[in-house]
Amino acid sequence: MRKPKVAFITGITGQDGSYLAEFLLKKGYKVVGLVRRTTSIRRANISHLLGKVAIEFGDLLDFHTIEAVIRKYQPDEVYNLAAQSVPADSWSHPIYTGEITALGVTRTLEAVRSAKPDAKFYQGSSREVFGGAKHRVCNEETPFLANNPYGVAKVYGHLITRTYRESYDMFACGGILFNHESPRRGLHFVTRKISMGVACIKLGIKSPPLNETGEPLVKEGKLTLGNLDAKRDWGYAKEYVEAMWLMLQKKQPTDYVIATNTLYSVRDFCKIAFGHVNLHWKDHVESHEKFKRPTEITASRGDYAKAKKELGWKPRISFKELVELMVAADLKRLSSSG
Repeated sequence: MRKPKVAFITGITGQDGSYLAEFLLKKGYKVVGLVRRTTSIRRANISHLLGKVAIEFGDLLDFHTIEAVIRKYQPDEVYNLAAQSVPADSWSHPIYTGEITALGVTRTLEAVRSAKPDAKFYQGSSREVFGGAKHRVCNEETPFLANNPYGVAKVYGHLITRTYRESYDMFACGGILFNHESPRRGLHFVTRKISMGVACIKLGIKSPPLNETGEPLVKEGKLTLGNLDAKRDWGYAKEYVEAMWLMLQKKQPTDYVIATNTLYSVRDFCKIAFGHVNLHWKDHVESHEKFKRPTEITASRGDYAKAKKELGWKPRISFKELVELMVAADLKRLSSSG
């Protein structure tokens, strides 16, 4: 019987990591995930996977832990998805963001090079590397112009991955993923704030979850957001993890942009989300300066032509379907919780 492939995922408890773990398990992989040790045992995104995946404790600050896990399991594929992943939080935690989102990549690459140099390595890059680039559509050749600490850290992570590929002949590639959402998105992200806010308002939840400022997400039927005119290329995270895997199945490593080549505003997201439950968004949404970024990224779409041609990948779910899927999931989540 053929021995199953082994995949090691950092950030397995996050949105992307949990979907990727599910995807790889269905492919017959043995999946190992790195989890930060905390006093809380609640890991909602992977609770249904416990017992199906191997869990190791550590984080991207600790090179020796990462190396020990790789040496122990000898993975065929390594997916580095762990990061301080909230761009807005990178302004208040710039040093921590640099340590995890930037230098954490180097630690992981060094651990692979030391303990399993023939493993295929995937680095989760981000649209934020383009920052304020003056391009309507960005592709793999678009110059980086990151304009927040998170984006700058992602530029480092992307370039150090390329450097290891070229310097050590490692199979290392980066996926420049534009915004990708799902019901597993954290509540610090505007899309999930909206879908959860809609569910709370529709169901009349008296004790809504807290937002990033520690205040109730919804107050007196109102959801407070930042810049409603901010535009993003939004896709479905469950589809994007398939692209990650496809990248590591190629004979030669390279980088790919994964996106939908469409553009919608936060306002558009609100319209569809509230409309899905027969509410008018203007009656329930407010904008406040405290939720706005010091600098806003430019409204750019992602050109996924290279991924379509070389990987056979393309987005399938529409923006409207994604928004409605997220709202429906939060309605179900709150209804079942009583």
